[in-house]
Amino acid sequence: MTSGTSLSGGPGGTALTDTPVADGAPGPSTPSSIGHTLASARLAAELTVEELAAETSVRAPIIQAVENDDFSRCGGDFYARGHIRALARAVGADGERLVDQYDDAHGGAPVLLRPLPVFDSEQLRPERRRANWTGAMVAATIVVVAVIGFNLADGRTRDGAVVAVAPTTKASTVARPAVLPPKPTPKPTPKASASATPTSVSVKISAEGGDSWVEVTNAAGKTLYRDDLTDGTAQTFTDAKQLTLVLGNAGALHLWINGKDVGKAGADGQVVNANLTLKGLQSA
Repeated sequence: MTSGTSLSGGPGGTALTDTPVADGAPGPSTPSSIGHTLASARLAAELTVEELAAETSVRAPIIQAVENDDFSRCGGDFYARGHIRALARAVGADGERLVDQYDDAHGGAPVLLRPLPVFDSEQLRPERRRANWTGAMVAATIVVVAVIGFNLADGRTRDGAVVAVAPTTKASTVARPAVLPPKPTPKPTPKASASATPTSVSVKISAEGGDSWVEVTNAAGKTLYRDDLTDGTAQTFTDAKQLTLVLGNAGALHLWINGKDVGKAGADGQVVNANLTLKGLQSA
């Protein structure tokens, strides 16, 4: 074991303490590093690590690791950037400058990949046409009327004498049209189902009970929103095919998907990656 100096909040949040550093672990922060800047700003704001954790929903062990320039506990570069922004905002530091400093040290900013388009198979089905029996029935009716009229005219006066048409009870004496095929029973038109696939996707994100870092990208790869969503505010996003969501503190966010209330996005402090397509919300 070796020992090094780390920044942490004392009883008043303004003291520096010596804590042991394990062999092979990152050493103490240097004066110009990201961790040193955040730790100094926290002490200047008179906040302890626990108070800062309660305000940002970032766990205290992660805050302590970041102040020692150890970003391995963040879960990756993307989440490290989100933690840096959240901590900097809470202590009054320049979060964007610190993120740029992080990108310079870790290979640059991420490149967003364009998601594949989603096709709705229901829209590709050709519409089936039904046989039109109305015209055939009208034509048959005209033929029947014409035959009856001809028989009546033929039974009238012949050589000045009135010839009565003898009544008959046999239905076979009346001319009938050719036998037509039976009229098919029309199939009932299917009613629109409440769970039918929508023609577009939309999501409303509301911060309730805390702040959270949010990023929303549409199907064309365009970033629609990339910032903190403060408590009490909400944003709504819509796209014809897909929305990609990254939620830094899912427990503080309430979601409405395609107008339907789905509740909390996750647990407090949980980072959620998801794709909202025409088929619904899916984990990324």
